[in-house]
Amino acid sequence: MQKFIVILLFILASVVSHAQTRIAGQVTDATTGEALPFVSIYVKNTSLGTSTDIAGAFNMRFTTSTPDSLTASFVGYLPLTLPIQKGVASQTINFALKTNAQQLQEVVIRPGENPAWAIMRRIIENKDKLDKRKLTAYQYEAYTKMQFDVDNVGQKKGKGVVGKAITSLVDSQMYLAGEDGKKVLPFFISEALSDYYYTRDPKRSKEIIKASKVTGIGLQDGALVSQVIGSSYQDYNFYQNWVSVLQKNFISPIADGWKGYYNYELEDSTYIGEDWCYELSFKQKRPQDLAFNGRMWVTATDYALRKIDVTVSKSANINFVERIALKQELLPAGENAWMPSKTDVKIKLVGLTPKRPGILAQVHTSYRDVMVNQPEKPAFFDKPVELLSTATRQTDDFWVQRRHDSLSVADQQVYTTINAIKETPKIQRFTNIATIIGTGYKSIGKVSLGPWPYTYAYNNVEGHRFQVGGKTNINFSDKLELRGYAAYGTDDQKLKYSLGARYILSRKHWSEIGIEHQEDLQQVGLMADKLESSPFFLGFSRFGTLRRPIMVRETSVYLQRDVLRNLTERVSLRTRYFNPQYDFAYYTAGPEQPEQVATNFRATEMSFQTRFANNEVYVENDNERISLGSGSWPVLNLKYTLGLNNAFGATVEYQRVDLGIEQEFVMGRLGKSLYRLEAGKIFSPVPYPLLEVHTGNETPFYYDATFNLLDYFEFASDSYASLHYEQYFEGLLFNRLPLIKKLKWRVLATSNVLYGNLSEKNLNLIPATTPSGATQESFKALGSTPYVEVGYGIENIFKVLRVDAFHRLTYLDEGARKFGVKVSAQFKL
Repeated sequence: MQKFIVILLFILASVVSHAQTRIAGQVTDATTGEALPFVSIYVKNTSLGTSTDIAGAFNMRFTTSTPDSLTASFVGYLPLTLPIQKGVASQTINFALKTNAQQLQEVVIRPGENPAWAIMRRIIENKDKLDKRKLTAYQYEAYTKMQFDVDNVGQKKGKGVVGKAITSLVDSQMYLAGEDGKKVLPFFISEALSDYYYTRDPKRSKEIIKASKVTGIGLQDGALVSQVIGSSYQDYNFYQNWVSVLQKNFISPIADGWKGYYNYELEDSTYIGEDWCYELSFKQKRPQDLAFNGRMWVTATDYALRKIDVTVSKSANINFVERIALKQELLPAGENAWMPSKTDVKIKLVGLTPKRPGILAQVHTSYRDVMVNQPEKPAFFDKPVELLSTATRQTDDFWVQRRHDSLSVADQQVYTTINAIKETPKIQRFTNIATIIGTGYKSIGKVSLGPWPYTYAYNNVEGHRFQVGGKTNINFSDKLELRGYAAYGTDDQKLKYSLGARYILSRKHWSEIGIEHQEDLQQVGLMADKLESSPFFLGFSRFGTLRRPIMVRETSVYLQRDVLRNLTERVSLRTRYFNPQYDFAYYTAGPEQPEQVATNFRATEMSFQTRFANNEVYVENDNERISLGSGSWPVLNLKYTLGLNNAFGATVEYQRVDLGIEQEFVMGRLGKSLYRLEAGKIFSPVPYPLLEVHTGNETPFYYDATFNLLDYFEFASDSYASLHYEQYFEGLLFNRLPLIKKLKWRVLATSNVLYGNLSEKNLNLIPATTPSGATQESFKALGSTPYVEVGYGIENIFKVLRVDAFHRLTYLDEGARKFGVKVSAQFKL
């Protein structure tokens, strides 16, 4: 999530019943009798309220004290307050609103032109000087409240695991009433009070979370959640051409290319607060575009955005999302810039099927004490998100005094409900299962067992492979982590193991040191460091026939530190002993001395790695750091490796350099693109397991770090360059086809291009036969022609599946896989 992730799916809550009052009614125009949709119905001086539906109807329920009146308010009409009868459990109140008699200010338009266009041109002319991004710096205090409710439950007996768990829990409980009167079950609520800072040159931001209050069913640790509920993840700036909502980029209604995306109408003029404003409605031109529908109010003096109310239609095809509503009000902040004063977001997330439980997410953010053009020093921004040690320990009195808005009765009931049932055994079991699936580990006290993808495998070398492992968690220490595993194969009858430790030296400028020793069976071509982030791929690759199995005994130490914000340095030393379990040999002194042949070798390496990711944001999860990305900035990696001959018994000497660049960015109507460029060179001849063995993929699953139609050990190089590219069309081209549009599939394209070279010096190290007389298995070197594969695919099949078809365009020798289909599971909005 610019970015927060909805993580506690399909969990529920209930509340003890109180006396209830239900009020229903309709709002109409007093003159014409026409029903008025989207009218605000509320209790004065509280946050209790709702809005009318398309037919002008509303429905409210009060579970505690009943207010004495309700107020209806709508732009262009005079507000109206009507009394509520005391002691009547169910009653009807109808509002007939009178129009506001204010006169429309004069607007100069061109003959035959849409009147809204003249106003839109003035908005575009003025938006740069009104945009808060023009400020040298700004800061403010933000209050953010989030609430998640489960809906579509309690109406009938639940089906499936989740539905049965929910209905069995709430049979004896009462539900809360949602805005539409239907039953909902709250399962998460949070509050955060933070100070947010921004500076333009260089562009930096920082949020200091001063207070955090998190209550959720099944929530095991609120520290991580506290870091992602602040205002920095609710920054919706409509002065930008693209507005990010749920990691999807929507074209702003005041974007530079506004005419190409929206139809506009000048509806009215009215006061918003003390500002006389033009009211404009807008609708997206094409249903498949990621665009908004709604209304905005701009001031008649400087054409500043004063208020905006937008929705996202179902046609936008955002996975699991049925409805998004976003409201924002803005006020002048100084230097002619306008900044939000409050933002409200409501999101309806649906289940895999219409009958499954869904989620209602509500986020309210308000802003105070805005200061502009008082920049902090660059070092102040080194840690973009900082959770104060006292943040989660603030008292109730603190919250009463510092909340921007007092808690409503409904909010208090949500806290009570969740706290009452979150320790329910069924909820705890369900949460534990979800945690194990998501993290791979099962926590028991101070130890976490796992990861489970490596628990079992079967292959031709080890037979049945069983593995158990674990690591200590933050309950053991917030600095020291111990980890390890043991594995045993029933056929080779060998014990494999790993033992390691890491110590966090500093969390401010993240620094850590680690050591590890392991002895395990690996495969040549599947030992690349880039595969460490894919336990599922590596776990599955242990099944079946192992190609070129090699027993590796390795000892390594490393030191890592953030020397500057976004700049990380890592120094490591490791020694590895390679003992191939197949016929292998190489000339230790070259082909000139064929009698000097070795069947195993040892390498000792010292490596220096630099990683730069501008504007990358991290949050902490116990003793781990989690990257939330760097937006559209590229991420650069540079690694230099020096092989030290004779160090710790090493038998090879070499130097190696590797460079990587990856970036994800928006391409407007073309959708979203992702590319990864990699290049490297080995400057000395080495045994071929140390070459760049290009990672193939013989599994049926798609993995972006592999070449999907290469075998595991098909090509090797000592110098290489590669490009991986993915294009997500997000509604363009094929998504206009009726079938794809109806099924809400999404079309994407991929390509992999690889250049490589293997020098004669490296080729000459490989004898034709091994000392045992066996013929040594060969491999290929790339020539002047690059390896190329292209793919096309469809994602969002049943909302969770992605299917890619690949064509291999070069090196079409006999036995090569020219076509293949890969599948993967993903949860994307």
